[in-house]
Amino acid sequence: MQKAMTPHDFPERLRAGLIGENHPAYDEARALYNAAIDKRPRWIVPCAEVEDVVAAVNHARQWNLLVAIRGGGHSGPGFGGCDGGMVIDTSPMKRVDVDPHTRTVRAEAGCTQSDVDRATSAHGLAVPAGLVSTTGVAGLTLGGGTGHLTRKHGLTIDNLLAAEVVLADGSVVTASKDKHPDLFWALRGGGGNFGVVTAFFFRAHPAKDVYAGPIFYDIADAPEVMRWYRDFLPGAPRELGMFFGIKTVPSCDPFPREIWGRRICALISCYNGTEEEGMRAMKPARDALPAALMDGMMQMPFVDLQGLFDPLLPKGLQWHWKGDYVDELSDAAIATHVEHSAKSPSELSLMHLYPIDGAVQDVASDATAWGARGARWSMVIAGIDPDPMMAPALKRWASDYWAAVHKHNQHGGAYVNFMMDDEGEARVRAAYGDNYDRLVAVKREYDPANLFRVNHNIRP
Repeated sequence: MQKAMTPHDFPERLRAGLIGENHPAYDEARALYNAAIDKRPRWIVPCAEVEDVVAAVNHARQWNLLVAIRGGGHSGPGFGGCDGGMVIDTSPMKRVDVDPHTRTVRAEAGCTQSDVDRATSAHGLAVPAGLVSTTGVAGLTLGGGTGHLTRKHGLTIDNLLAAEVVLADGSVVTASKDKHPDLFWALRGGGGNFGVVTAFFFRAHPAKDVYAGPIFYDIADAPEVMRWYRDFLPGAPRELGMFFGIKTVPSCDPFPREIWGRRICALISCYNGTEEEGMRAMKPARDALPAALMDGMMQMPFVDLQGLFDPLLPKGLQWHWKGDYVDELSDAAIATHVEHSAKSPSELSLMHLYPIDGAVQDVASDATAWGARGARWSMVIAGIDPDPMMAPALKRWASDYWAAVHKHNQHGGAYVNFMMDDEGEARVRAAYGDNYDRLVAVKREYDPANLFRVNHNIRP
């Protein structure tokens, strides 16, 4: 029988920061973004440098420990934690370097969207990425990455130039189109299956001030607004990012008090350009659609847009989300959305449709591991509430809603960042489609023992 592991068994460089079950900071350190998930790792290893990650990986392999990897810690299914194993926590690694001349960015694995946006905004640049500034850059990127700039500049992985990775054998490599190209291909959408990425190298684009914000419509107008959105977006200028949502107006500032708690549908848009250009791009919506309950679009710094909804979604809420790729938004599907969204169990629960057209579809379907270049939207249904007693109702609503609308979605797969941890191997295969078998081959080469398996696992 293997003896119990103690802090003394860890490499010297890891001992000082090591957090075990008896550490006073243990409960805070193990807490996940999604408070509906409770994991109790044996050890949490904060890593400040690449050498710390190497030591942690080697130690986990030597002791045959279950390994979870935490970057920004924003994982919906709780992949930043595990029961009884080791969490390799890269959140202390937050350095961001921007070269404004080459428009390139190096971001370490613990960075959030906010860390990167603040650094790039000083130069009038942005990396096409997520929509909430607390999102971790590592998980977002490895899953694909969609956001306000996607229609113009593609997914986050389409702007990834290279990645520094600690492999299962403890070696450190840089993967790019010229070095370890098969690994680089797999990292662009294949999740955390292949190693611990410690740094990302991105291409950035001009994005300083944008014309952006939400427009709210009464829920009775949802069928009309959804049909308009479906028909309008393919021909809209790529500088215009726009996603559709069904939700409830939060009962808090800065929303007008007279619509607090009201069920609505929404267009949340971002035009990367001048206010005049943005107003011109939005004119079709304002001309064609019913009167808005609230029109919050204005010229603002892009970095401010990225943090606009952060106060509504702090760490520690109860979440249950379900995703799908959507090829066609039929009238029958729209009717199903309206029916099931009306049963929302809480004020924060929502459905969003994020566009994945434009520049995303300029890239060949097999150019990266991400497997949905032919779809038009990425859908997420999220049951959200601060009350733990609401967790069963949130799961039931999101699951029932998803099951009803999934019947209208022919793709079969979903964005892996919108999948929970209990969806099964068939859903993972469907997420990657024709790219799955190649991912398996890369997994066999770089992680044949499946050390990195706390994820939507690709089995070697």
